Amino acid sequence: MIKRVNHIAIAVRSLDEALGVFESLLGIKAAHTETIPDQGVKAALIPIGDGEIELLEPIDPEGGVAKFIERRGEGIHHICLEVDNIDEELKSLAARGVELIDKRGRKGLAGRIGFLHPRAAKGVLIELAQKV
Repeated sequence: MIKRVNHIAIAVRSLDEALGVFESLLGIKAAHTETIPDQGVKAALIPIGDGEIELLEPIDPEGGVAKFIERRGEGIHHICLEVDNIDEELKSLAARGVELIDKRGRKGLAGRIGFLHPRAAKGVLIELAQKV
């Protein structure tokens, strides 16, 4: 079951520069910064109410975020929805014929995560996350 919007992710060329912009704009400091090698990014989470803004800087020039910026420039990369059980949600979506990137949950910055293919949601990349 989808519980809420967990975060909105923004792809940026420079995490440090983007943090300066968003911290100045919002008056809120990042709560957490982490490098996630298997996703090819450095990421920061800025808390907003009961959700977050996630900033993603590519560290792998062949990774998905780097390719996204190359094609589309900086901007909204994905929307993350929080779920109770990532594996059950992905299994249920697959059974309904939804095209998935991940068939099972995996470790991510937002907990255990899994992505739906953008073709499944009118071009929007959707991440599901289960807090752990």
